[in-house]
Amino acid sequence: MDEAGSSASGGGFRPGVDSLDEPPNSRIFLVISKYTPESVLRERFSPFGDIQDIWVVRDKHTKESKGIAFVKFARSSQACRAMEEMHGQCLGPNDTKPIKVFIAQSRSSGSHRDVEDEELTRIFVMIPKSYTEEDLREKFKVYGDIEYCSIIKNKVTGESKGLGYVRYLKPSQAAQAIENCDRSFRAILAEPKNKASESSEQDYYSNMRQEALGHEPRVNMFPFEQQSEFSSFDKNDSRGQEAISKRLSVVSRVPFTEEQLFSIFDIVPGLEYCEVQRDPYSNYGHGVVQYFNVASAIYAKYKLHGFQYPPGNRIGVSFIDDGSNATDLLRKMATQMVAAQLASVVWNNPSQQQFMQFGGSSGSQLPQIQTDVVLPSCKKKAPPETPVKERLFIVFNPHPLPLDVLEDIFCRFGNLIEVYLVSGKNVGYAKYADRISANDAIATLHGKILNGVRLKVMLADSPREESNKRQRTY
Repeated sequence: MDEAGSSASGGGFRPGVDSLDEPPNSRIFLVISKYTPESVLRERFSPFGDIQDIWVVRDKHTKESKGIAFVKFARSSQACRAMEEMHGQCLGPNDTKPIKVFIAQSRSSGSHRDVEDEELTRIFVMIPKSYTEEDLREKFKVYGDIEYCSIIKNKVTGESKGLGYVRYLKPSQAAQAIENCDRSFRAILAEPKNKASESSEQDYYSNMRQEALGHEPRVNMFPFEQQSEFSSFDKNDSRGQEAISKRLSVVSRVPFTEEQLFSIFDIVPGLEYCEVQRDPYSNYGHGVVQYFNVASAIYAKYKLHGFQYPPGNRIGVSFIDDGSNATDLLRKMATQMVAAQLASVVWNNPSQQQFMQFGGSSGSQLPQIQTDVVLPSCKKKAPPETPVKERLFIVFNPHPLPLDVLEDIFCRFGNLIEVYLVSGKNVGYAKYADRISANDAIATLHGKILNGVRLKVMLADSPREESNKRQRTY
């Protein structure tokens, strides 16, 4: 996208690049008519809050509008409310085509995609350990309708870690909660579940909690003032028993982009994803990197801790403790590798499918499922003639699961009518007779690995809308 345009007024004041995303998610991206002037945008969007800038993107040569504009608000909640109420509306009585309104992606992200709703409705908070989910809901319901609350607990003891999530129905409600709640909650937007970044958020807040209580944090994510980590980068340095996981925390005195972070850590094979995380309390660069297996993460930690990028600036790399036992992680990794190889053999050699099954040679046995996901017990399928209430779209990486395994997985949530694969493609569909069952399947399976195959599970468009993008529901 060419952002070299100017405002319709021909060059009015625009905030500097560094302040365009302050506060985060305060800028909206509009798809409008090429003939819509800035004055109309200001008139229609000013009721939502204090507008700091309107920028209509224009062609460099002809100076004509490209039908794209940005509106910068003073507060995130104002931008979110403008998106919710103006998306799909017509700006004038003579306009026949509705406009599109999205929250603009941060310029530092290097991506032009619109921000997904899930990224804007779930907040991550620091709470007293005595709080129950009902206490959490009671504190935050004043800002809007809450879909759910959850408290993060120790997997072994079941005790609260003093951290929680609150999911609102609308982005503006989540933004208002962040802006107006007591600062002791340290509320921020949570990362989407499919990015598997909850451990990094927990680690970040656990350190804050320990600092607030006067204890030295076990792993400081911004360690430049308190630790000697950046003064000595001995590869064989062992400061006690450091937790090992597939996820790494990366810190730097100099901010970095997601592309830069990817280029550094992609040197080690097995990189699953990386993301730059914004810390509202410092200017340090902070990122989270995750590999598909522990071995790659260990090697990346060993090789890249202390690496100079850019020259003269050493980056710090540490494991993010997700509470998992290193032995269990290595065992799961080996299990997934073996399962993936077996599944690959079966998938690439159809003639062998009748001889190879997970769990034994007997065709009457239920297929075994290798995963660390806690699955419900098996349930009966719904009759084939049952009306379909919800369809799920499933994406497989690197290859589809066998149909019997797929059916065994998705029937566990109840009311499954049918599950099937699309021939020649790594996708499939599941039909449910109940929306709650379908939503449970999404919440449990999306982004998870089963038998060495990573699943993406999401709501499917209705058959008549599959060729179009799903419309927003608020």
